Amino acid sequence: MLWIKDGSDYLNLYIVESPTKARVISKFLGKNNKVLATKGHIKDLPRSRMGVDMETFEPEYITIRGKGDLIKELKQAANKADKVFIATDNDREGEAIAWHVSKALDVYGEKNRVVFNEITKNSILESVKEPREIDLDLVDSQQARRVLDRIVGYSISPLLWKKVKGKLSAGRVQSVALMLICKREEEIANFVPEEYWNIKASFFNDNNLWFDLKQIIENGKVKNLKVVNEIEAKAIEKVCKNNPYKVLENSKSSKQKSPQSPFTTSLLQQEANKRLNFKSSFTMQIAQNLYEGIKIGTEEVGLITYMRTDSKRISPEAAKQAGNYIKNHYGEDYYEGPKNYLNKAKNTQDAHEAIRPTDVYRTPEKMRNYLSEAQYKLYKLIWERFVASQMTKAKFVSNKVTLINSNYVFKNVVNKLNFDGYMKVSGIESGFTDVDLKKFKVGETLNHTAFDKKQQFTKAPARYTEATLIKVLEADGIGRPSTFAPTITTLLNRTYVEIEYKTLKPTELGKIVNEILVEYFPSIINVKFTADLEVILDRIADGKEDWKQAIKDFYEVFEKDLKVAEKEMEKVAIKDEVSDEVCEKCGKPMLIKQGPYGKFLACSGFPDCKNTKPIEDKIGIKCPKCHNGDIVKRKSKRGRVFYGCNKYPECDFASFDLPIEKPCPKCGGVLTERKKVKNNLIKCLNCDYKEEVPRN
Repeated sequence: MLWIKDGSDYLNLYIVESPTKARVISKFLGKNNKVLATKGHIKDLPRSRMGVDMETFEPEYITIRGKGDLIKELKQAANKADKVFIATDNDREGEAIAWHVSKALDVYGEKNRVVFNEITKNSILESVKEPREIDLDLVDSQQARRVLDRIVGYSISPLLWKKVKGKLSAGRVQSVALMLICKREEEIANFVPEEYWNIKASFFNDNNLWFDLKQIIENGKVKNLKVVNEIEAKAIEKVCKNNPYKVLENSKSSKQKSPQSPFTTSLLQQEANKRLNFKSSFTMQIAQNLYEGIKIGTEEVGLITYMRTDSKRISPEAAKQAGNYIKNHYGEDYYEGPKNYLNKAKNTQDAHEAIRPTDVYRTPEKMRNYLSEAQYKLYKLIWERFVASQMTKAKFVSNKVTLINSNYVFKNVVNKLNFDGYMKVSGIESGFTDVDLKKFKVGETLNHTAFDKKQQFTKAPARYTEATLIKVLEADGIGRPSTFAPTITTLLNRTYVEIEYKTLKPTELGKIVNEILVEYFPSIINVKFTADLEVILDRIADGKEDWKQAIKDFYEVFEKDLKVAEKEMEKVAIKDEVSDEVCEKCGKPMLIKQGPYGKFLACSGFPDCKNTKPIEDKIGIKCPKCHNGDIVKRKSKRGRVFYGCNKYPECDFASFDLPIEKPCPKCGGVLTERKKVKNNLIKCLNCDYKEEVPRN
């Protein structure tokens, strides 16, 4: 409940993590309440040493540097208040912060913990009515994770410093993610492509609909057909040219397609990466902004619910509001009642709702003027996914046609959309067409108007993107929604991994570190062990397992590997690659070194000569702006590839899309090319000219 008191003093002190959240919440709670922010954790393990008693596994928490004055301020404010409420985030991390704050302010053991799933006035006023005690099981689960990660990191990292090079690190989840990326790279390197031929026929003058050769009938049995060379392909073409096709089947069936669930954290990170090209860390940063509060006119309010969740559940109130919105804006046909989505994963915590807009009537277009471009794009993604999740299924007719020529069976399926349903909001999906297949009458024969045979080769598995890696980490139970983005960021910052054409590619350093970890720590650097630990952490959070016993069991396995590694691990010499360039200051060869933002050149005469310069990856095109410099490929601080003039800062030309030599046919300006899934997009930097061309 809220206490009200006359006068200038405040009765209630609320403590949150973020200054932004503090500012928004204070407006909702009124003048008799004060809201302060911890700005994250106030206590942590020391950075200079292990900070864990290896006999008892008791952590040694110290005040984080720079937080002493803040704690003093919190204590002074708490002494003036009649009641202190701790409203840090509603997850294990937030619970641990609340525990440290309650201890520091000497209010532990009271019913002073409140949580907000959304930063809106009604939600906050309702939440503060029902404070609870701090959940020690959640705290212990977070302590266990922190201690486990500290033991792994502070035990293996010094080994890497000694045997490989300084400033390296190893983490429990990070190392498994690196292993997955390196394993995929090995699969790509070892892949042997196999030849095959695609064969298809068209029966339309415009050749816009092709029937694929799928099967062959031999001895009365239907078998899948794989054409493996040109001789076979030409033989089939000859048969099909000399014989008519007979229509075996022309059937229609009514089908429906259901909408997808609202976003969980990992699903949001995956979709934002695929559709918006956002890195997972950037997605979480923007989502945090939307959750904590956006200034809309004279008010400031959170636009989305809490963004760290693995649940697909939504509240009945939110479902009802969405239903009313859908009926009013799209019609009764687009709504058939509230939809509930099951959390299929066994280790789902279900502490929060799915990520959704706090008010569905705050449409993306209404909010656009108050949001940055990135905020608008992400909010639109969340809003559309949520509204679509509560709409009716899309309805379509699937038309299947099967033809036979001699013993060769050709097939095609055409889907015609009858009712868009949820796609009214999320957009019409690919795979639907209005092509009429009435001409294919069962039993009749016809000849093709065009025949196509094309040589293909099987492709190696694709490298992971951030989206596909997060999908695998979640499916395998490695880490938590809140850990995916930091894990990838750490791999990039340590230069174990680099981004190449939106994919995650291990560096030579990453491969070396992975080989060492997999060889000497097989018991813990594997998917099953890491996933099993997450289950144990969940059991601790549920009060079903003692956290220190869990760490003890882990350490008994880890310690054996550690002793073997300390005894048997040999020193790995990483030699810098010598470049063809000579230092213009001292005449010695320049070495290729790896830095936080990629490779660069450094003089081999260091420390006597400290000359360094970037490696220029020229693409063979002169700068279109200054006509003097060359266009080179570079990386931004976020790891994104872009193209700029090598005369920078004298010339500031830069483009994320690849400049090409062909001039714009409309204005003569510079054209750029962007890789897309099917076709590449070519557009002009000076005018509105653009075209799509087939990918090579």
